[in-house]
Amino acid sequence: MDLEKIITENLGTIIDVRSYAEFMGGHVVDSINIPLNEIPQRIEELKQLKTPLILCCASGNRSGQAQYYLSQLGIECYNGGSWLDVNYHQSNS
Repeated sequence: MDLEKIITENLGTIIDVRSYAEFMGGHVVDSINIPLNEIPQRIEELKQLKTPLILCCASGNRSGQAQYYLSQLGIECYNGGSWLDVNYHQSNS
């Protein structure tokens, strides 16, 4: 499925994997902050969310790591890249 369509039509859940401090400095509206280092401990919580998960961070590096890890566990997810890109797509919805 097209990532932009998932974001603009609100078909999934946006997860920001940056640190709490980074997240508080600016984030996508209605996104959930789960820092990359907390993902292994919060798998059950992630499994309860509306999928697909759209993962974002500052540049796409950490969200790429999270996407790889979660996809290995069978969780439908996409690397949305920078939170600013995700925010741009959401603002066009």
